[in-house]
Amino acid sequence: MQEPMRTRTIGGRQVGAIGLGAMPMSVAGHMPDEAQSIRTIHAALDAGITLIDTADAYTPSHEDVGHNERLVAKALSTWGGDAAAVLVATKGGHIRLPDGWDVDGRPSYLKEACDRSLKALGVDSIGLYQHHRPDPKVPYEETIGALKELHDAGKIQMAGISNAGPGQIRLAHSILGERLVSVQNEYSPRFRSSEPEIDVCAELGLAFLPWSPLGGIGRTGELRERNAAFTEIAAAHGVSPQQVCLAWELARSPVVIPIPGASRPETIADSAAAATLELSEEELARLR
Repeated sequence: MQEPMRTRTIGGRQVGAIGLGAMPMSVAGHMPDEAQSIRTIHAALDAGITLIDTADAYTPSHEDVGHNERLVAKALSTWGGDAAAVLVATKGGHIRLPDGWDVDGRPSYLKEACDRSLKALGVDSIGLYQHHRPDPKVPYEETIGALKELHDAGKIQMAGISNAGPGQIRLAHSILGERLVSVQNEYSPRFRSSEPEIDVCAELGLAFLPWSPLGGIGRTGELRERNAAFTEIAAAHGVSPQQVCLAWELARSPVVIPIPGASRPETIADSAAAATLELSEEELARLR
């Protein structure tokens, strides 16, 4: 019998301690076919995952904005469980261009992007809407003010920010108050510079959602190649190094909810099992 997944909290709402980062299902050169992607999302939900992270910019090309959001919506509509219990988090403000990426933090653009995401997800209100990446051309407080207006208009139920430093987190919190519930930054064994942001989130009662918690697309093998402690502790528990990595992140703070990416059912099922893996203080000290 599968052990129930531990839960954590985002804005007072309980979610599974592990989320699903759906980005790999829409990245050109890596994306599986739609049927496999839907099986992967269903496998995540069946494993007890109740947080799915997506974004309008997760798309194979600039001509298909919202691809990943539409994929998530289709998977939820065809799942046999209670889709209302799933928190879908999406993001706006990071844009795709024919030759790469850019940012647009103008309030008018963020509102336009939110309307597109509402349509792509097929909902009247987005559970968690996050500003994707700061725009150096736009004062941060103006962008965050747009999130406040979207919340007060009922288009989003909770607000989050991504790729933000401690000062930006505090500024966003001063503007949004209880509307702000989460911060999504990169964090993994190879990228530990978000430690200060985790501490600020713990202080303010915000969830911290590490993106690329296993190192990023194509980098998960580095846990075996460069981090002997993860491999050795995994062998002692009879689990994968990836599970040890996620359990180490969960132990960092009760506000941490890793969102590993996946494009195959078996990989997200393995990641979900990390929520039941307990590491000893000695093991955590080795990993630190």
